[in-house]
Amino acid sequence: MAVPCERSAQIHAFARFLLSNHSPELRSILLSPDPILHYSLTISFAILLDSDPSLAVLFSSQPSPLLPLFDHAARLSQGIVLDGSKDLVDEGASVKEFVHVRVDVCGSPLEFPEMFPSIGRVRVKHRGVLLTLKGTVIRSGSVKMIEGEREYECRRCRHRFKVYPELETGNTIRLPTSCPSKGSKSCEGTNFQFVSDSIICHDYQEIKIQESTQVLAVGSIPRSIPVILMDDLVDVVKAGDDIIVTGVLTAKWSADLKDVRCDLDPMLIGNHVRRTNELKSEIDIPNDVIKKFEQFWSAFKDAPLKGRNGILKGICPQVFGLFTVKLAVALTLIGGVQHADASGMKVRGESHLLLVGDPGTGKSQFLKFAAKLSNRAVITTGLGSTSAGLTVTAVKDGGEWMLEAGALVLADGGLCCIDEFDSMREHDRATIHEAMEQQTISVAKAGLVTTLSTRTIVFGATNPKGQYDPNQSLSVNTTLSGPLLSRFDIVLVLLDTKNPEWDAIVSSHILAEKGEPRRGNSDEDLGEVWSLPMLRRYIYYVKQRFKPVLTEESEQVISRYYQLQRRSGTQNAARITVRMLESLIRLAQAHARLMFRDEVTRLDAIAAILCMESSMTTSAIVDTVGNALHSNFTDNPDQEYARQEQLILEKLRSINE
Repeated sequence: MAVPCERSAQIHAFARFLLSNHSPELRSILLSPDPILHYSLTISFAILLDSDPSLAVLFSSQPSPLLPLFDHAARLSQGIVLDGSKDLVDEGASVKEFVHVRVDVCGSPLEFPEMFPSIGRVRVKHRGVLLTLKGTVIRSGSVKMIEGEREYECRRCRHRFKVYPELETGNTIRLPTSCPSKGSKSCEGTNFQFVSDSIICHDYQEIKIQESTQVLAVGSIPRSIPVILMDDLVDVVKAGDDIIVTGVLTAKWSADLKDVRCDLDPMLIGNHVRRTNELKSEIDIPNDVIKKFEQFWSAFKDAPLKGRNGILKGICPQVFGLFTVKLAVALTLIGGVQHADASGMKVRGESHLLLVGDPGTGKSQFLKFAAKLSNRAVITTGLGSTSAGLTVTAVKDGGEWMLEAGALVLADGGLCCIDEFDSMREHDRATIHEAMEQQTISVAKAGLVTTLSTRTIVFGATNPKGQYDPNQSLSVNTTLSGPLLSRFDIVLVLLDTKNPEWDAIVSSHILAEKGEPRRGNSDEDLGEVWSLPMLRRYIYYVKQRFKPVLTEESEQVISRYYQLQRRSGTQNAARITVRMLESLIRLAQAHARLMFRDEVTRLDAIAAILCMESSMTTSAIVDTVGNALHSNFTDNPDQEYARQEQLILEKLRSINE
């Protein structure tokens, strides 16, 4: 009788904890109208540890036997609350049978690395203890019904007992060898009969999570693990979500096939799931770093563009020059402000960039460096991606159809770098239009109908088809359709043309880099070239801090430029420039953020126009930029801007004449 007494003490101890800390939640469950639903009662492990340390420590080491006792304590607590409140009885409250205790380990010692390992470091020592894992959902199965318990009766002594199926063995039921009755005389009966209408079923869903590639060392393969979600936890996450799941690690026997070795596959039975999508790009920025940003711009108050170019020099510093490309990368990573009208229609704030160039022009270097600047990034190629491709696909796993997330879904809220963009699969070409513009992917495959979020920045790179012909359109030179090219805010063409002066400058730079190592700045230094950590902090800070609005002066400049494009363009170009207006606004807002401002000035609007003119998708009305590959940083950028501004404004004044 020692074991039942010990269990009773644990049930009453946890019931006291619930009555002390979760009485409002218990009252809400009592007042719920549906008695057969499964309800969740979320508790904090940190509060439990403060209230009853011995029970908390025991639960962390033996969660499997204690979780059913906690659920029983939740039912007992409901009865105590109901008996002590006449108002609840008058309102028709009733004790709910299916209440599941969910344990949130946030802010507790269970978040230490020993109990919070990466998926690739899960070992046998973690089996049977309360374990917390963090990862990205790469597959989500359909919601099924699974048997949770059934009741049997001994034919000899008529003793009834419950039998629980084992998930580890494919939810099979194992009957006891003899009657489990504990009367004065042992029954020892071996013949049992099933009690009709005693089966209790649960909602069941299987997902697979994969560890983030951002925390892996170079060359490491990201590991994944299946997670079982039941009852109120089903259908709360979808493919592409970042989650932190707490549960019990167990093992599942693989399928029993002839001449195939039967293995034990690790599996996590989830108890609590927390989505962390809103935290996926959090970067800690100390106050002293913010002061350095403010002091930096105070020092360049009279020459703001010189300060801007100092920041841009820190982008891919191993590549000489390419000022236009570095400016485009910075504006793309920073992005504009998302706009939503009264009807709920949203206009994306993220910008997209495509580099089209000859081999050896540094396209892949910019892709990899941009991925380092983003806290959440996925690098892939058009053909090198998995069966899910860039979007999403339906795969069959163990006889069940599941959705497998592709690169764009996994990069939700971050950056997706796609090399060899023109080599995409056919189904990706059909669905990437929606993913880039509406930032969603509508799926209807194998009976799975859903919509996934793809709020990501697309940074693509591709080679031209053969020798680039300037007389042909960009669509002909890249084999990419016009509607797909129109999704990109900036398309830069890098042509390796013969230029003796440029070749001499580049060769001297490369030889100087090989001759003696460059002395970089420390992480906290804002010198001539910014370090990678400071660039990451700066980009994140300006995106969170500033929400630039257009001034009247900047609106006039953008409006006149748009009208000029419409007048001079062909019919096909006029159709594309409808999106170009939104792109101009996004680029102008991004430039205002880059310049540490909360409003879009005429300088930002003209800088956006110059960046747009570098793209060969437009008609190049202002022909002052030249080849993007040969663009370099000027010694006096503010004076150069004044000259370009005068030329542009003179051209735009012709709209009113």
